[in-house]
Amino acid sequence: MGFFDPVKGFGVTFGMMFKKVATEEYPEAGAPAAPRYHGRHQLNRHPDGLEKCVGCELCAWACPADAIFVEGGDNTEEARYSPGERYGADYQINYLRCIGCGLCIEACPTRSLTMINFYELADDDRQRLIYTKEDLLAPLLPGMEQPPHPMRLGDNEQDYYVNGPELAKGRGVPEGDTAEPAEGSSEKAMQ
Repeated sequence: MGFFDPVKGFGVTFGMMFKKVATEEYPEAGAPAAPRYHGRHQLNRHPDGLEKCVGCELCAWACPADAIFVEGGDNTEEARYSPGERYGADYQINYLRCIGCGLCIEACPTRSLTMINFYELADDDRQRLIYTKEDLLAPLLPGMEQPPHPMRLGDNEQDYYVNGPELAKGRGVPEGDTAEPAEGSSEKAMQ
């Protein structure tokens, strides 16, 4: 340690004392997150409104914190929620356990599960931090129909994954993936 090392340290302190303080009024005026920030999970939809989740449970298997619960259900012609044979009948993410690692996103074969840049997940009630399928589903955009309904973009599951985007554009249906939750899309997101 040299003779001038303490003086150098105090120089940094004195230099910071005379700079303007940047104060953010966080609860009143929230700061925008970075565009690629990974926050809350979202279950995406196909351009016609059907769910992308096929209830395969790979996200639950990939989760190291055991924060995801998925129970698959079988689609029928009368009640179709996704283009495949199955859909996620019950889907829950426990944000008390979630560590935000994103392994569930990488494990999803249909790109149903993504993370949006919504970051306000703190709450004082433990029960409200267990998000259900209704809380996680992407909002319906114009041109989408609330499931259950028959397949509109093709005759089989392959049509949705191979030709789905082209068929949707031809029919004037907007893309199904959303980057941010819509206003009032989730009661929990606004609390």
